[in-house]
Amino acid sequence: MNIAIILAGGVGSRVGADRPKQFIEIMGKPVLAYTVEKFNAHPEIDAIEIVCVKSHLEYLREMVNQYNLDKVKWITEGGSTFQGSVMNGVNNLKYKVDDNDIVLVHFGASPFVEDDIISDAIRVCKEKGNAISTTPFYLLSGYKDEDGKSTRYIDRETLVCMNSPHAFQYKFVCDLYKEGIETGVIDRVEPHTTTMMYELKKPIYFSKGSQTNIKITTKEDLDLFEGYVLMKQKRAQENKG
Repeated sequence: MNIAIILAGGVGSRVGADRPKQFIEIMGKPVLAYTVEKFNAHPEIDAIEIVCVKSHLEYLREMVNQYNLDKVKWITEGGSTFQGSVMNGVNNLKYKVDDNDIVLVHFGASPFVEDDIISDAIRVCKEKGNAISTTPFYLLSGYKDEDGKSTRYIDRETLVCMNSPHAFQYKFVCDLYKEGIETGVIDRVEPHTTTMMYELKKPIYFSKGSQTNIKITTKEDLDLFEGYVLMKQKRAQENKG
């Protein structure tokens, strides 16, 4: 099976809204609903688990019913950190999935994801055991000096940008977090699965990414997504014509 774990456990304080950003409505629909719909409609996704902030668990159940998200099989409570939410999602699947099943961890506030990104994450993970949606680093960059200037450039050919989905064989991600906890690495590194993998000397394999597959973080990102939804609706109408 291929199982999507959608993370909706954060509060999104930088957006400055009266609710977690994944539940902000765009064109009358929560951002999270758009994200889950992408996985729900994907033919290679067999089941979905949503890891949700405690305050919105009942709201989420109503949303799943309202938008007929029939692949959502499990809902579990989020943790206090990104790592905590991932672990809650992974642990909740114990005895429900097989060791060789693939789990795709994706941000609930990343609704721009497209089918080819999901498909390639599954493909690479089947071959390598893990996959991280990755794009080249296109922008000019430099090291930041303490006094607000830069005097050294960074060769962008040596850099990549990593995004979600993160795909793992289920046993691999279970063993990864077990090792991270036992060694104390999970408490020492930036709170993301990829940084823990680096610290534990685990190779990270690249799958297809896109510069447009952004995570909604600011109010401006919400405006971008509204424009994206309008564009999709316009194209759908043109295709019908």
